[in-house]
Amino acid sequence: MFSPQGPSLRELAAQALSSVERGYDLLATKFDHTPFRTPEGVLNATVGALRPLGPFGQGLDVCCGTGAGVGVLERLCNGRTAGVDFSAGMLTQASEAHPDVRWVRADARGLPFTESFDLAVSFGALGHFLPAERPALFAGVHRALRPGGLFAFPLGAPTPIMSGRYWALLAFDLAMRLRNAVWRPPFVMYYRTCPIKALRDDLTTAGFTVTTVPLTPLSRDDPAPRLVLARKAKTP
Repeated sequence: MFSPQGPSLRELAAQALSSVERGYDLLATKFDHTPFRTPEGVLNATVGALRPLGPFGQGLDVCCGTGAGVGVLERLCNGRTAGVDFSAGMLTQASEAHPDVRWVRADARGLPFTESFDLAVSFGALGHFLPAERPALFAGVHRALRPGGLFAFPLGAPTPIMSGRYWALLAFDLAMRLRNAVWRPPFVMYYRTCPIKALRDDLTTAGFTVTTVPLTPLSRDDPAPRLVLARKAKTP
């Protein structure tokens, strides 16, 4: 599952018993050698789906981690790109890999931007937000975008109940809920709290118009992966 450069079992245990922020600080130097980094196939498919909708001006990677999503923005945006994350360790790694990007340390539930970007993306981060926290996240992204701006993120297909993946994800979520019930601080990471209907409702409430497009190059890996497109209204 991990390369020789990845974290040891002991290091993963230390992360799992930490808060989300501290856990990613601990994992930062080895994060890109784990399966948790967004795969290049997902990043490339996202670029392909977004390119016909561009070009874009300035771009923002929300919950950027070590900066894997910045490459998407650099291929689509004519202006400067920025990444925001609350893990200092992850931002250190991101800044070393992409020194020309503006890196901002902040909680995504309170983004410090107002009408600054034309495209915002996020990869693999929604499971770190409880359903009650998503409205603040989406409201902040909406505020950060200029009129007509776009927020995009990939979303896997619903997993068939008879598949092994379904039960593996269910077991993981149940284990995390048990861990958080008996241990503090909590480590919020759930795979089954982001159904498309709930996301669509939350995004619409935040002021977005929501559509989805298929990530066709990934169809062999996932029955129907999609890219969620949330558009902020243009100024009348």
